[in-house]
Amino acid sequence: MHFSLTGINHHTAPIEAREKAAVNAEALPTALLHLRQYAPHSIILSTCNRTEIYASGIPAADIAGACTHYLKDALKITDDSLSTYIYTLSGEALFRHLCNVACGLDSMVIGEHEVLGQVRQALAAAEKAGMVDLPLRHLFQGAIRTGRRAREETGISKNALSISSIAVNKALDVIPDIKAAKIIVIGAGEAGRLALRIARSRDISSIVVVSRTEQRAIVLAEQYGARPVSPALLINEIHDADIVITCAASPHPVLRCQQVSEAINRRPGLPLVILDIAMPRNVEPSVRDIPGVHLYNIDDLNDIAGGHRLERETEVQAVERIIEEEVAMLTKWWQSYNARPVIKSLMKRAERIRSEQYGRSLKKLPALTVEERQAVDLLTRSVVDKILRAPIMFLKSGDGEDSSEVISRLFGLDDGSES
Repeated sequence: MHFSLTGINHHTAPIEAREKAAVNAEALPTALLHLRQYAPHSIILSTCNRTEIYASGIPAADIAGACTHYLKDALKITDDSLSTYIYTLSGEALFRHLCNVACGLDSMVIGEHEVLGQVRQALAAAEKAGMVDLPLRHLFQGAIRTGRRAREETGISKNALSISSIAVNKALDVIPDIKAAKIIVIGAGEAGRLALRIARSRDISSIVVVSRTEQRAIVLAEQYGARPVSPALLINEIHDADIVITCAASPHPVLRCQQVSEAINRRPGLPLVILDIAMPRNVEPSVRDIPGVHLYNIDDLNDIAGGHRLERETEVQAVERIIEEEVAMLTKWWQSYNARPVIKSLMKRAERIRSEQYGRSLKKLPALTVEERQAVDLLTRSVVDKILRAPIMFLKSGDGEDSSEVISRLFGLDDGSES
């Protein structure tokens, strides 16, 4: 298959590398425009766990090289540091990986709901940019269908945790009386909404939501019994907060060391738990060094997520069976699609030969009526169709990697006469 995947994820790269490659929704159109210069038919899938480029159209090895150059150029990386984290996939392995992603098997939290929507959004953004050809569209639609089947036919997402819920669980290590706590959620996207829902389900007494989009903060606050606060007043809120969850889509830190330090000085002796689940990170790493502050990022939550996977091992196996079914379906489709140029050339040559012979025969049979001529025409077409049926089915089946070459040589399609 002439598909290529080039990317980095939480299995191969630390958070410091992943956040450099992260592309949020606002930056995606510009990133795709830049990527078009390297791989005209491509899709960027960027989540908190990964940034991956799926491309098609030229030999896979060349695509992978072009996409690697894009990553280095876009991130302004001049050395080989990124190369140690990059992985490339092609063919069935690529589709199997994308299905794992869409089903939530490649996530930090097994069976998470959010990633399937992110796969859909990645396809939609690339479609809007005019960068999706038929093979890529079929690839992503197949993965989306697989992700939907996994959630409908198995229990992989039943009562599934989320990064937001794991973050709240982690806070319990430091803040045991969570009902009496004050929690601040920075960000009004999907992760922020989930964090607010979990905070409300835990009966946390004081919930604050902060967003640069004031209306979104107001709507979420009303929905979850929270209090909306402007970003300008954030530090005033932190001085008596117990837990802060940051999940804002921002390319720059929203909490800096000096700000947090000032807030901590106003609350001596009281611990503050900050859970940074954003990508790129919302909190300067040096905040971790402030006495009394317990800072965790998404990589720090891996241990809890690992135990969650063990609990769902039976469902994982059921999802993997669905994935294998979908991989087989895509492989069959691709074999048929890949054979189309040879099939078209074969049919064109056969029709040329039939038409030439039919015309010569009519000159020798001038006495044939119109009806008789039509009958002979239908007869010759039927004979050609029957002769071609077997080689066409052979091409579509993909039996053997050289099936197209065999048919091309057998029927003389390599001489350029049918191009």
